[in-house]
Amino acid sequence: MITVFYILILGGTFVFMEGVTWCTHKFVMHGFLWFLHKDHHNVEPGFFEKNDTFFIIFAIPSILLIYYGSFNHVWWMQAIGFGIMTYGFAYFIVHDVIIHQRFKWFTKSNNGYIRAIRWAHKMHHKHLDRHEGESFGMLYVGAKYWRKIRADKKLMAGLKKVAYAPD
Repeated sequence: MITVFYILILGGTFVFMEGVTWCTHKFVMHGFLWFLHKDHHNVEPGFFEKNDTFFIIFAIPSILLIYYGSFNHVWWMQAIGFGIMTYGFAYFIVHDVIIHQRFKWFTKSNNGYIRAIRWAHKMHHKHLDRHEGESFGMLYVGAKYWRKIRADKKLMAGLKKVAYAPD
C-alpha cells in the first residue's frame, strides 16, 4: 500500500511542479532574478548561460528531500524529492533538448505536442524584456497553441492536394 502512496505523491509532485515552474518563471525569473534569466532571452555566445543557475536552485530542495527522506526513513519526503527530480529531468529534455536543441538528440519531429510546445516557447521568447510575457509554463500547452498547430496541419494537408499544370 505504501508503494501506491509513494507513486501518487511522486506523480502529484511532478504535476504540482508545473505550477511551481509557472509561478517561479513569471514572478521570480521575470522579476527580481531577471539578471540571471535575461541572457536566456537575449542569446549571447557560449554554451552556458547565467540562466542555468536555476538548475541548481531547483535541484537543491530535491537533493535535500531525497537525502533526508532516505536516511531518516521518511518515505513521503523521498517521494517528493524524486518527484521534483523527475520534473527537472522532463524539463531538461523538453526545454534544453527539444525546444532549444542545446543537445542535438531530437532535432526533427512532427509530433503535435512537440510542435505546440515549441510554438508556445517561441511566443514566450518573442518578448526580449521581462514584461508582457506569455506562456510561462513548460509541459502544459495552452489551447491557443494547440489551435495554431491544428490550423497549420490543415493548411499543410491542403497544400499537398494542389495539382500543378504541366508546362
